[in-house]
Parts: sequence; structure tokens; C-alpha cells
Amino acid sequence: MSNLSLHPARTSTCSKLALCLLTLFLMPGALRAQSSSSSSSTTGPGTEPAPETTPAPKAVQRPYAVDAAGPAITLETNEALFAIATALNVCGYDAGLAESDPVRQKVRDDVNAALTESSVARDNRDVLCHFISNHRLSDPGRDLAQYVSLAVYLTPELNLSVGESEMPPDANAVANMLPELQAFARALQLHLIWVKYRPEYEALTARLHEPLTRMILETNVYLKQPTSAYDGRRFLVLLEPMLSPAETNARIYGTDYILVTSPASTTSAAQSPVRLDEIRHIYLHYEIEPLVYARSSSIARLAPLLSAVQDAPLDFVYKNDVIALVAECLIKAIEARTLEIPDARPRPPSSRERSDQVDYEQRLSNYQHHLEQVRRDLAAHDVKQGYVLTQYFYQQLQVFEHDPGGLNENIGEMVYGMDVDREKHSALQVTFDAHGSSDVLRRTPRQLTGLDLAEMKLIRGDTDGAAELVQKALDQKDPDAARAHFLMARIETHEGLMDDATNSFQQTIALSKDPRTTAWSHIYLGRIYDIQDQREKALAEYRAALVSRDGRSDTKAAAEKGLLQPFVVPRRAEQDDDAPLDPTGKTEKDSYKPEPITVPAPKH
Repeated sequence: MSNLSLHPARTSTCSKLALCLLTLFLMPGALRAQSSSSSSSTTGPGTEPAPETTPAPKAVQRPYAVDAAGPAITLETNEALFAIATALNVCGYDAGLAESDPVRQKVRDDVNAALTESSVARDNRDVLCHFISNHRLSDPGRDLAQYVSLAVYLTPELNLSVGESEMPPDANAVANMLPELQAFARALQLHLIWVKYRPEYEALTARLHEPLTRMILETNVYLKQPTSAYDGRRFLVLLEPMLSPAETNARIYGTDYILVTSPASTTSAAQSPVRLDEIRHIYLHYEIEPLVYARSSSIARLAPLLSAVQDAPLDFVYKNDVIALVAECLIKAIEARTLEIPDARPRPPSSRERSDQVDYEQRLSNYQHHLEQVRRDLAAHDVKQGYVLTQYFYQQLQVFEHDPGGLNENIGEMVYGMDVDREKHSALQVTFDAHGSSDVLRRTPRQLTGLDLAEMKLIRGDTDGAAELVQKALDQKDPDAARAHFLMARIETHEGLMDDATNSFQQTIALSKDPRTTAWSHIYLGRIYDIQDQREKALAEYRAALVSRDGRSDTKAAAEKGLLQPFVVPRRAEQDDDAPLDPTGKTEKDSYKPEPITVPAPKH
């Protein structure tokens, strides 16, 4: 359930258009992973800190493009990205021009007309293009990625939102272009061009909203993931028509998954203008990586598999990080299991004649057998690419599809039940392809510190380590004390320390200036009181959540559900006497089928 809205905070007039897709929260802990940037690439979950003798680098700050108080999943446009993409077009970036939406050529025509009328703009263009030429990388994807990486840290006025030392390395490599870019944008009056074509950007965003929303809903229905928790993670899709439709540029900054995509020119209203398969691949990482990394200690026993894939055409990370390899194989298996061939599916006959129905059932059976073979062939292809556990997970998913539990409940059994020696033996028999396909996601590690590292430790089940870091932050008067208390409360609920968690949530409410964190603290307090059979106190907390001015649909739904009925502890927890009754987790009755999305008119 979601709303279409603008995000006026931190932006100038007409600087950012946002379509809020869904507010989906999966894990009580947040995945504060790594940071990097690359075209058709991303960074992956973070690494443990280096020994104390090694200086820890500064953590990369949250990009300006991400609204910290916004919904979990968002589709937006971004003026700074538009400015940089336009500058690249002016300086010879023509990739995918013939396939791009017509608005790209319109902007180029307006820019060329403005350049013809202004010698100052032409001079600024020449200086800017000289910089871009001198910083060109041999890999076109990585060349584009460094500018995208810079764009997400810029304000609409093209100023850095953080210090250069707090940005990803590739963004720093081109940050010195900003004076030239600012001068070019002023001389060209680029902001007015952005305003002029904003309605067309809105139309493209609105057109993508429905297929992207449907894809996310269908993915969550397959994974059976409930949506009754808040952890602060973000999945942001930025739409920029000035870039090539063939490029999908994705990365992770801490908890934030950011993807830049470009619409192609299409004549069919039913056809998606963007590569939904690549967006879905990244969304699966957003959903699944927390589940996999939470079981990193168990997955470590699969390390012997790495020796079997050293000759495979895989990225370096998959040959050296078994957790990354497992996550990618599981994602590949899900993609194979859910592959569809829409055009080949037979249509039911309009006639009710028995002969027509029999013929249809036969054609449908043939289609299903063919589809299963295509799916198995895809899984086999992935194995030959080096993702050697794809077929194992493919078989496990066939069982999972008939289990009422969600993937978060079944993934443990998939991992724990694996016969490592057998899978290694099978991998050693594979004749790998000579060349690998370009993965949408690539990774480079980033150091995690402070509360970011505490979040990661909580995800991995190291509550003691997480609590130690949070307590250290509190003792040192961390400026984000509200977040520290909120994190401590979640740690305490994991350990079943409900009285301590109650106090920590109350501390969060007293200190937090974020309505969303405040609202969910009230919701979690309400659930604790429900667990303790203090229904009147629980009702008071749910009512307080509704008046906290958060306004997000998931907050409202969770609070209203609490008012209608007491919180129900997870079914599996009820069956396990040792399991704490965690109010920040999922309940048996949580729905993974969100309500239909409403799209009100944009606010200007």
C-alpha cells in the first residue's frame, strides 16, 4: 500500500518527483552493508572491522537522493542526476539514443539551442567536456557509474551534501567537476529546462509505477514475506531518460539500495519502458541478502565449495566469499523458478464445447512441460556460469512453494540441510563456460563502524556484539541517541528482555525527532503490552502511533491492526519454548499481499 507524493523536504521547488510504491519492512535489523558504484553493478553487505591497529575509514553517509524519513520503496526522478546526465549528453554521450524515450532528444535540442545563443554557455561547456574527457574510463559502464555515484550525493543546486571524504571513491574521482558543472548549468539555465520537461518525467514515472509495483507485489507474494516491521532500509529507483535504456546502474549505500534506470521508447502501453528483470534482480538482493547474511556463521561451512568455482567465469567476490555466492545462487534459482513465457501461454477458449476444452487442457499441459524445461535449462546455464548451487536451491524452492511458511522461515532449513560434500562433488563435475555474463550486481567491501556495525551484527545474530557497540555509542553521547536506543530496544526484544526493551523504546520516543521512529516505537510498545496481557496500555500505544504524524501507510495499518486485535506472536515462536516473543518480528497472521496502491495527483 502506498501513495504518490512529492518529497519537498531538503529540495528546492520542482527539484524531485517521487512515486511512493510500497512500504515493505522485512527484518527487525537493518542491513548496513557496503558502498560502491558501477554500471549494472552494486556493492554488497559489509565486512567486519579491521583490527584496532588498522585505522578504520569513515563510513559513507546516506546519499542526499534518499529521503531518510520517506517510504521504504520509492520511484523518483532527481534534478541533480538530470543535470549530470544532460552534461554527459552535451559532451558526447550518445549511448542508446535511438532507443531512448523522445524526451531525451527534446532536452538535447533545447540545450543545443541555448548553447547557440550563449557564448558563455559554450565556453563553460568546453571546460566541462575537457574534464569529462580527461576522466573517461575504459569500461563504459564504470565510466558512467562514477557520475551517477556523484549525482546521488548532490543537492538540486549541485552542491555536495557531505564532505568528499564521506563519499564513495569513484564519486570522489569526478567531484572536482562541480564548479564547471555549476557554471554550465547557470549559463544554460538548465533548471528551467528541467522544469519545462518535468511533466514528461512525471508521465514516464506514472507509467512505470504500475508494472514496477506489480513486480514488487508478485515477488513478495512468491517469497511470502510479511510487512509488519520497520527497520529503516530503503529501495530507491531513480528514473533518468537522458541515459541509455541498456544501462542499469545499481549500488548499495549502507541500508540503501539505489538503482538508476532509463526508459526506452515503446509504442505499446502494455510494454514496460524499463528492464524490469534487472530491477527485480536487485530487489531480490534487497529482500534476500539480510536473510542470508543473518545465517553467515552456518553458511561458512560451505566454504569448501569455493575451491570448485575458481575456474568459473565469476566475479572475484563469488570466488572468495561463500556467503555472496550462496545469496546469488538462491536469487538465480528464484529467477529460474518464477520465469514466465507470457506470449506462449495458451488462452482459454471462448467456446464451452468439450472438444475445445480438452484441446485447451492439452495445449496448457504442453506449455507447462515446456516452461518447466526452460526453467531447468536456465538453472543449468547458471550452474555453468559458476553459480553451482542454483540447481540445489531450485529443487528446494519446489518444496518451499508448497510450504505455508515464508522464505525467512525456510531458508535456514535450505542451508542447514545441504550436503556440502555432495554439492562440491557435483560442482567439480561442471564444465564451466569460457565467458561469464555481466551480472547486474557487483561488490566492493566497505568498513562498517559504530551503529552501522551494530546493525550488521544484529542481523548476523550477534546480539552481544551489537549491544556492546550500542552501549558504547550511548556512553559516548552519540548525537543520534534516539537511533541507539531504538536499536538497543530491538536487541533486547530479540533476547526476550521485554522490561528493558520497554524502557529503551520509551527513551527513543523521548529523544526522537523522526515521526516514523516514534510511531514504530509506540507500535512495538503496544505489542509488548499485548504479549504481557496489558491490553489497555497496548491500545494507548497504538493510538499514540496514529497521532505521531508519520502518515505512512504501513504505520497506519500496523497501528490500526493493533487496535482491532491483540498482537499475535509468531507461530514458530509459539512452538519453541526457548524462542523470545519478539514484537519487532513477523506474526503468523501477517499478510504478504499488500492492499492496492493508490496514486493521487502530484503536489506542486
